[in-house]
Amino acid sequence: MNLLLAVDVPPISNVTIWGAGPLGFNKTAAIYLFAAVATMLLFYFGTRRKDALVPSGILQNSAESGVGFVRNQIIMQTMGTDGLKYLPYLTALFFFIFFSNITEIIPFVQFPANARFGMPLALALITWVIYNVVGVVKQGPLHYVKNSLIPPGVPKPILILVIPIEFVSTFIVRPFSLMVRLFANMLAGHLILVTFAALCAGLWAAKVTVVIMPFSFALLVAMTGFEILVAFLQAFIFTILTAVYIDSSMHPSH
Repeated sequence: MNLLLAVDVPPISNVTIWGAGPLGFNKTAAIYLFAAVATMLLFYFGTRRKDALVPSGILQNSAESGVGFVRNQIIMQTMGTDGLKYLPYLTALFFFIFFSNITEIIPFVQFPANARFGMPLALALITWVIYNVVGVVKQGPLHYVKNSLIPPGVPKPILILVIPIEFVSTFIVRPFSLMVRLFANMLAGHLILVTFAALCAGLWAAKVTVVIMPFSFALLVAMTGFEILVAFLQAFIFTILTAVYIDSSMHPSH
């Protein structure tokens, strides 16, 4: 027990905050730059041979599989054919978030940029703007506000309670929950990996018996594999919720 207490686990600030270079450029900004460039390159090289009937090469197969996944598993499941016009944005959103998350398992990087709340907040606000603009354009300002705040079949006497709840839920909680869900999950996973990595390093340096070390290392490997799944799931959840919110603006329930 005393040996475990002696293991030095760095504080949160040491694993999420770094010094900034010129113009405030730091590790987080570099990861987002990588995610943006990787997304653009994937679809540039993956779609430049549009005349090919059968996709060839890793990039083209990955790009077409990614587009097909977003189209069939996100848009068609939530928005139907009316949502196909949003395919480019939703596909780019999915891959940008995924590439920003997956850097957590890349050696010498080992940090998901979305563990900082700035970009998740920006993406959530973009979603907020899109679904509100779509609602105003499709339904008109007055009808959009009415359909958003007054659920069908609600008795008039309790509207005084329902309207404030619907307002907070639709216009405040939605973007906030999108931001917190992505940010909190990626930060929690990162801290878990850092904790187990520090534990393994401390036990190894202390020359603990081989009975303890294999279990902690195996758990670190298992958690790393789990974080790959989390990186994908968080990109999927953020994208599908964006599609759901846009669809609710295009097709009000009443």
